[in-house]
Parts: sequence; structure tokens; C-alpha cells
Amino acid sequence: MNDTIGKLAAWAGTYGEDLSVCFDEPMSRHTSFRIGGPAALYLVPRTREAFTAAVRAAHETETRFFVLGNGSNVLFDDAGYDGAVISSSALDAITLDGDLLTAEAGASLSSVCKKARDASLAGLEFAYGIPGSVGGAVVMNAGAYGGEIKDVLEESTAFDPASGEIVSIPLAEHAYGYRDSVYKHTDRIVLAASFRLVPGNREEIGAKMNDIAGRRVAKQPLEYPSAGSVFKRPEGHFVGQMVEESGLKGFRIGGAEVSEKHAGFIVNRGGATSRDVLALVGHIREVVLKNYGVELECEIIHVK
Repeated sequence: MNDTIGKLAAWAGTYGEDLSVCFDEPMSRHTSFRIGGPAALYLVPRTREAFTAAVRAAHETETRFFVLGNGSNVLFDDAGYDGAVISSSALDAITLDGDLLTAEAGASLSSVCKKARDASLAGLEFAYGIPGSVGGAVVMNAGAYGGEIKDVLEESTAFDPASGEIVSIPLAEHAYGYRDSVYKHTDRIVLAASFRLVPGNREEIGAKMNDIAGRRVAKQPLEYPSAGSVFKRPEGHFVGQMVEESGLKGFRIGGAEVSEKHAGFIVNRGGATSRDVLALVGHIREVVLKNYGVELECEIIHVK
């Protein structure tokens, strides 16, 4: 354990019951890929105050830290992470005020969609089944089936580790693009987001969600651990089609495999390592570049 981790661990140990502290926690337990070595320190704050205090303490002790939501778009290195992983998973409150739904960063998108459905509010159906948290969705401008977060977001609440300030950011200041936002170019961290929805028919909203869920089950390899779509979609092309036409469906390196069900996914068929996944990502990029002249950009965040 390095000096900065030791300082942060000493601080965390005195914080109280609103902050859970673990040492050498395997990240394979906390990511959808089920891959990753141990984080030197793993903190789970149970309140917003504990979360911001932990992030601020990491900043002040100059400790490397990574904020982890549902871990659905993350690949932790086999060697682990010599820093602090701060989980937002316990920050999952969802509230309603008329047609405005507000959710904390750790709330799952599926639970947010269900809350909206039960309140007969439409607009978030596209997000049902996306295996991520609200925080990650806001950062990535998550989208599927014709919808994106930018279509329904009203504002987000962010924490600035350097200043310790909590600020509200309106939609217009998110600089949204395809899988991009202002959060990807700043140190601010999403604490919560508010979505402006539209009154609708509960049964119709539920039917649309069920339809999307059925399409996901039919087309995506949900039976194996993965991190979702591996690559951003290049303009004018479909990644899965290029990978399949290149004969890579089922291609395997170690325990990592190009899904037989959807060639845009890499799945963990058992015992896959981060090295396996990264080698397979590199091979796919090389083959697609050779065959189509297209540079694929990986969506998965490699934490090392």
C-alpha cells in the first residue's frame, strides 16, 4: 500500500458507518465483464455527504481514484488498481415531482424506467435494459432504440473535487454528442440527474419497455458476462456487420470471444482476462481496418 492510499484509508477508517471500507477488493465482483484484479482500497459511501467527502479526501491526499457505477462499461486490469475505487452504487434514490423524475447517480437505468412507467410517465423507455447507472448514462449520453439521454435530461447535479462545490448543470451546458458530454472533459462527477418526462398511458409505456427488453434478449448475448457494445458506431457503418463479414464471429483469444449472437460484443466465456479482451479488441480493429479502412474506437474504459 502506497503512502497516499494509507492516508486515505486512515481517513476512511474514522468516517463512520456511512462509509464502507475494503482492502484489496477484486474488481471482478463489481463489473459486468466479471474481470479485474484487486483495488487497493474500495469505498462504498451510503449517503451523498459520505460520497463527496470520500472524493474530496482522495483529492486532498492526492490518491488516484476511480468512481465506479454499475461497472457495465469498464474493464479493470488483471493487475488490479493501485488506488481507490469509490462506488456510487448505494446512491440510488429516485424521486418524482410531477413529470420531473430525479435519480441519484448510482440508480440503475432499469429501475428509473420502471419508476417512470409506474407513474405513467413516458420518454425513458429506450433506456430500459441498458445495463448502466444514471451517472454513467449522463456522462456517456447513453442511448438505444432511437433515444438518447440528451432527449429527456433537464439538468444534472455535479461535484467538483477540486473546489468542493456542488453545482447544477442545465442540459444546454452538457455539450452532448455521440457517446460524449462535457463530463468526459472535466473532473466533475455526476451526483444526480433530473429527467423531464411526458404523461402517458402506463400499459402502453410498459408494452414498449417489454418490446425493447424482448429485442435485447433476442439480439444480444445477455447469457454471458460482457461490457455491452465494444466499439462506437462509425458514421455510415455498422460494427457488428463489419466484424461478422470479416469472419470473426466466434473468434476467441483465451476466455474472450466475439459473440456468436452479436458480433459487436465481446463476451467472457469463462476465465477471460483483461489481456485476452484487449488482445481481441486489437485484433478486431486490425482486421476491420484492413478490410474496410475504418478505424474502430473502443467504448470500453480500461482501468489500470
